[in-house]
Amino acid sequence: MAAPLRLSQRDARRLAVRAQLLSAPRPAGIIETVYALTSVNIEPTAAIMPSADHLLWSRLGWPYQPADLRRAVEVDRDLFEWDGAYRLMSDLPLFRARMARRPEYVRAREWLQANAAFHRDVLGRLRAEGPLHAADIPDTAAVSWQSTGWTHSRNSMQMLEILLAKGEVAVWGRDAKGRLFDLAERVYPSDLPEVADDDAHHELVERRLAAQGIARLKSMDDVAGVVAVVEGVAGQWQVDATALADPAPFNGRTVLVSPFDQVVFDRARLQDLFGFEYLLEMYKPASARRWGYFALPILHGDRFVGKLDAKADRKSGVLRVDAVHEDAGFDDGVREAVEQQIGDLAAWLGLDVQGLA
Repeated sequence: MAAPLRLSQRDARRLAVRAQLLSAPRPAGIIETVYALTSVNIEPTAAIMPSADHLLWSRLGWPYQPADLRRAVEVDRDLFEWDGAYRLMSDLPLFRARMARRPEYVRAREWLQANAAFHRDVLGRLRAEGPLHAADIPDTAAVSWQSTGWTHSRNSMQMLEILLAKGEVAVWGRDAKGRLFDLAERVYPSDLPEVADDDAHHELVERRLAAQGIARLKSMDDVAGVVAVVEGVAGQWQVDATALADPAPFNGRTVLVSPFDQVVFDRARLQDLFGFEYLLEMYKPASARRWGYFALPILHGDRFVGKLDAKADRKSGVLRVDAVHEDAGFDDGVREAVEQQIGDLAAWLGLDVQGLA
């Protein structure tokens, strides 16, 4: 077996940043971006903007508009919504076997079995009247869903979530009231090819490694790329072979990253490769926050250099900047680049910057 490839931390960081389309040049459009990322997180918290818009804006820049995403989902049907993310419709066959195994947990399977008549009622209502919100569907559950959280006794929504996961129901679109559901057969194309479960799993593993650029190697059975070690970092990694073969020089950008971005989602990887400490603090009491309610990680080139504590106050027409936390102090070039990005973000949102000295 060949010796692992040796990478510097700088080269490892650059693989990660480039794979996530956070370097230059920018991707050409939404479809190219979603293909490269494999999925785009859907989180409606809009302290700045919803996560899907932020993720796409940070890649595409000024040309991106939320209406473009809505058109891709609801009109062109190039994307579909599943498991908390937007995905390429052409990738739907890769998830069919996973859908068939849902629900994964025994409690949910038993609840679905106990509510077979309710299951039929929901599908019948959608067939007759869809697309519908969960609130439009009568609750005819024989057994109520039990939970200590917000889903307790929200039977229509729980049934829709399970049927969505199973691929029997699909998200038709969204409006001011939230998701609209319909029968999957009226949303998903009927002419997509079938893909064997093993082939789908293999392709997803390879695509996800390509989206990360570099990932922890958990087992030699999981190798999808080139085995590597990173100088100064314990353990073994695997690297996307296509990324290694790319001859183009790294060309970094300054980016105000979403807290829900894949590049920062794995906090241990973020610490190992970038030496960057980060935590989304929106669920902490105000007195316990270090960086702010919804602080944005600041990427400059191949390093994370700080956090932006800001909020879009649409009622007042301003992007309110409460603090720019500099991890190691900004030089003039970094400060200018960060301020330019703050200004660009505010302008794209149609707001004025308030609080930036």
